[in-house]
Amino acid sequence: MLTDFILPAELEAHDPPEARGLARDGVRMLVSRRSTAEIGRHAFRDLPGLLLPGDLLVVNTTATLPAQVRAADGLAVHFSSPRPDGAWLVELRQVKGKISMPNGPGFPGQLISLPSGAVLTLEGKATARLWRARLSAAVVPYLLRHGIPIRYSYVSRDWALPFYQTVFAREPGSAEMPSASRPFTPSVVTQLVVRGVLIAPLTLHTGVSSLEAGEDPYPEPYDVPSATARLVNHVRAQGGRVIAAGTTVVRALETAALGGLPGGQVTASAGWTSHVVTPETGVKVVDGLLTGLHEPRSSHLRMLAAFAGGELLSRCYETAIRSRYLWHEFGDVHLMLP
Repeated sequence: MLTDFILPAELEAHDPPEARGLARDGVRMLVSRRSTAEIGRHAFRDLPGLLLPGDLLVVNTTATLPAQVRAADGLAVHFSSPRPDGAWLVELRQVKGKISMPNGPGFPGQLISLPSGAVLTLEGKATARLWRARLSAAVVPYLLRHGIPIRYSYVSRDWALPFYQTVFAREPGSAEMPSASRPFTPSVVTQLVVRGVLIAPLTLHTGVSSLEAGEDPYPEPYDVPSATARLVNHVRAQGGRVIAAGTTVVRALETAALGGLPGGQVTASAGWTSHVVTPETGVKVVDGLLTGLHEPRSSHLRMLAAFAGGELLSRCYETAIRSRYLWHEFGDVHLMLP
């Protein structure tokens, strides 16, 4: 199975497609079919013609937070994800020029002064990069007022928060954009509906992409509404396909199918999920996946292998590199069909 490969630096998307002269739905889309092992190349706006009437597209309605706050002495704090007890996971980063680098200094009990008199208290390490911490103010309203979007070194400049929102965004809560849905436009959504493709919402708030460094996902809050659960079960019972717009949607739906109901049915479910989808766990309720292109050694590649198998997934990434597809949140996408 593909777990490691060399990603050429020139294949990193440095700016939104709008800055490259493209519409949001003008990015490219690799299309793979597990049943035939075929790989095709399309524009994202071809999506409605690639799905079938009666298919169900499930989308994530999380909205991206401006989750980076600059402190004094060249320190930046990335707010990643809340914990059930009210603490947050945060990443400390050192500001270097116009970007920040991981592993800023910190110690348990440290008090970090933030703008407008807020104070962040570090409680202890949660992972190699993330701290458990508490803010002296309500985190989401504070970030909406004082934060800026998280940006990594491959992005050439700061972009305003709307560049990090999807057309489905409703509830602020994600440290970083659920980028598989970024190419959707009202036009594409309309064409999907006219074709007879159903669309249903759920919410999963995702944390920072330090997970791309090989970490398994930590618990994240999610909500699969009862109407979405019923629609998933109905479509599957009628022989239709359930297509997830993003790995976050897969994680939420597969979590909601862990209740042990006959046939792997989905139940309305909300809470915190630590479920990791791999070839070993398999995929119970999701038939296809729209996703971005993931970095070498990413935990997401194990989920993709559960859909495509290792051999086809390797061929897909070889094709993407050879065809000069672009990676990361402003890059191209991959539609994985059964």
